Amino acid sequence: MSRAFVKEQDDASHEALAEIPLSEHPNYITVQGLARLRQRLRDTQTRHDASKASGDALSQQNELATLARELRWLGARVASAIEIDLERQPHDRVAFGARVTVDSDEGEQQYRIVGEDEADAEHGEVSYVSPLARALIGAQVGDSVIWKRPAGDLSIAVVAIDYTERAD
Repeated sequence: MSRAFVKEQDDASHEALAEIPLSEHPNYITVQGLARLRQRLRDTQTRHDASKASGDALSQQNELATLARELRWLGARVASAIEIDLERQPHDRVAFGARVTVDSDEGEQQYRIVGEDEADAEHGEVSYVSPLARALIGAQVGDSVIWKRPAGDLSIAVVAIDYTERAD
């Protein structure tokens, strides 16, 4: 039979999608972060179910594989989440969940130390395993710490510490 009449499957459908890597660090997370992660899991499940119900075209199969991979990752992250109660944090020093106001030669800025899955540098949410968070954890108001950055070390002073959860 001529190869022109043989249906060949898209190469992408034969390649297994690599799993989304899971962090080796404990999965600490805030109450708000866990709620967002659970919502993301529900939304992804809804998208997966809708795609599954709509047919079996190759593009839908690829989308289903992508969504299934994301569902496995989200399920693992939700299952391994260690929710941190901010009321139990040491309010006199920086720890997980703290919103920290710092001052440096670059001016005053505010950061919140959160879990890896909720980190968003654009909004000042930094992972507890980041160099900034590692420099700040354990510091008290008035302490200065050295933030080791690729752009060069920066001395920052802790101006305020707050553990209040803010509404999204």
